[in-house]
Amino acid sequence: MENTLPDRFNVVDLFHEAARKSPDKPAIIYREKAVSFGDLENAVNQTAAHFLHKGIRKGDRVLVFVPMSDDLYRTVLALFRIGAVAVFLDEWVSVKRLAECCRLAQCAAFIGTFKGRVLARLLPGLRAIPLHLGLKYDAGRPIPAFAKTTREDIALITFTTGSTGTPKAAIRTHGLLFEQFQALIPLIDPPGDASPGDVCMPVLPIVLLINLGVGITSVIADFNARRPGSMKPEKVVEQIRRHKVSSIIASPFFVKQLSRFVSDNRLVLNTIQKILTGGAPVFPREAGIYRNAFPQAHIGIVYGSTEAEPMSMISAGELIASETGRGLNVGKVEVAATVKIIRISDESIVAPDEEALSKLEVMPGEIGEIIVSGKHVLRDYLHNPEALKRNKIFVGTQCWHRTGDSGFWNGNLFLTGRCASLIRTRDGLLSTFLFENRFQSIQGVETGTVMLLRDRPTAVIELTDPARREAVQSAIQAMPEAFEDIVFVPKIPLDPRHNSKIDYEKLRVHLTGKN
Repeated sequence: MENTLPDRFNVVDLFHEAARKSPDKPAIIYREKAVSFGDLENAVNQTAAHFLHKGIRKGDRVLVFVPMSDDLYRTVLALFRIGAVAVFLDEWVSVKRLAECCRLAQCAAFIGTFKGRVLARLLPGLRAIPLHLGLKYDAGRPIPAFAKTTREDIALITFTTGSTGTPKAAIRTHGLLFEQFQALIPLIDPPGDASPGDVCMPVLPIVLLINLGVGITSVIADFNARRPGSMKPEKVVEQIRRHKVSSIIASPFFVKQLSRFVSDNRLVLNTIQKILTGGAPVFPREAGIYRNAFPQAHIGIVYGSTEAEPMSMISAGELIASETGRGLNVGKVEVAATVKIIRISDESIVAPDEEALSKLEVMPGEIGEIIVSGKHVLRDYLHNPEALKRNKIFVGTQCWHRTGDSGFWNGNLFLTGRCASLIRTRDGLLSTFLFENRFQSIQGVETGTVMLLRDRPTAVIELTDPARREAVQSAIQAMPEAFEDIVFVPKIPLDPRHNSKIDYEKLRVHLTGKN
């Protein structure tokens, strides 16, 4: 018997249910346009019929090159409706990497803006895709019966930001996507029937999809994720006031820039009731910036990864009051997740049973690698057995994801940084991550870390004000570790996805000149 998903297990069906309950309520506000749930539902069905007419079928992989907008979600939901697979590449991917991803994904169609379609004709990787479509669709076409989807059918494929080796493409089935929604909804905490006053600004694309499923209005921020450094907080503030935004779900970079602007200009945004952030570490000083700008809001910091979101959460108040001497407090593990901490190893791990896995666990308080399991944890990568072998541990049918993060238990879960960034010394493991927090507390430091250069632990510092260089140097040399080697750089490179995490590999190449 076919394992057909009941309606409540399919993301697009959740959306249609929300649309039937509140057809006139705004679903997405993008720039000056507000699209109601009813109008979006109609457009999704018409777009799905248009895709079928153009030859896209269930199971076809479709590369989507559309910026965050109502058109993006209309397109994705229409692909889900016909059982096709939406494939996404990071917009900042190199031409070479793009070609590798296209070869791996073997897409049957490309959907993009006019600019995207022009680009697709110029780049070999995109040009080889058989069918190219724009954003227009035939609104008068009859709506057919759509194919049923199962829990195992693939819904989304997203590529990670890696720049070497076989591209790592994360596979999300309809069942996994639903479980991820179930894990995230308690954090977003929408009421049983979302009220007209619930207006969210989701800067993280997956959250807007959840909002469509639970009937919350989403305002797309006036923010270009491809160039986060060009963010204009005053424009975001104007949107928040005009649309009476009640919650923000965004990267730490976005929240920090907005918070600084609000505090510097002594603004009061009293409609904001909740802020959630995740995707990069948040230290107590940064949480204090959030709290100063939004003293009445509930502020939660979520820990997770592409393959397992969420894992844990901590409130800004608890983080501010937390000791960070040995690690960064990321709170209690979420109900949907099960977390263990195992010995750090560069090798793939095979554990035939729970007993074998338990033997790999470290003692409470001991630093090890964080692994996570749960229904919402990604189980597979597209055509990449090496990544599967390196990043997953299968115990029977249970999948454990190796996060690559190090940490320990002390009541809550504590992070000590990426396993690969730990420095082994005669006194044990040195966590560069912890120094990033301590350097942040020095006046005049924007960002800082520790790297092993010429076999010596070296402080690498980006200043907020070059005039404070000597004072910062003195403060670092006065630390118990007494770093003799200190390197000042104009800018420490950050990850392109959220502009929040240090890109250690790029920094190492910059400092050593070696790839």
